[in-house]
Amino acid sequence: MMDKDEILARLPYKKPFLFVDDIIEIGDNHVVTEYTFDGELDFYKGHFEDLPVTPGVILTETMAQGGVVCLGIFLLNGTEVSRMALTSSEIEFYKPVFPGEKVVVTSEKIYFRFGKLKCRVKMENMDGDEVCNGTIAGMIIE
Repeated sequence: MMDKDEILARLPYKKPFLFVDDIIEIGDNHVVTEYTFDGELDFYKGHFEDLPVTPGVILTETMAQGGVVCLGIFLLNGTEVSRMALTSSEIEFYKPVFPGEKVVVTSEKIYFRFGKLKCRVKMENMDGDEVCNGTIAGMIIE
């Protein structure tokens, strides 16, 4: 089985569009990742001038990268992944994420078949408050 450093090295993203800092734990049915939102990221400059918050689409992307792509790479156990195409998402948002905040993404596999991985995902801030949750599915393109 691949270790977390191998999985992180195989992610098909680079800064500034990489939203996984670390993999806390991973197994056949789940993954837990962390990410800290750098306050210098460009989208903060225009997303609410007086009180910047992380856009929901970025929170969704963070959950997709940590909760679906990392798990997919692990499940494929070394098969090269060049892309992951988002096929569906349904996310509920509860709290804002501000510049500089660290979040934890927890994902549980619903199914993985025919190259499609669907997961139940949630994001929490460092106080343990749930920021958002839902389901995300993607097709892994080898």
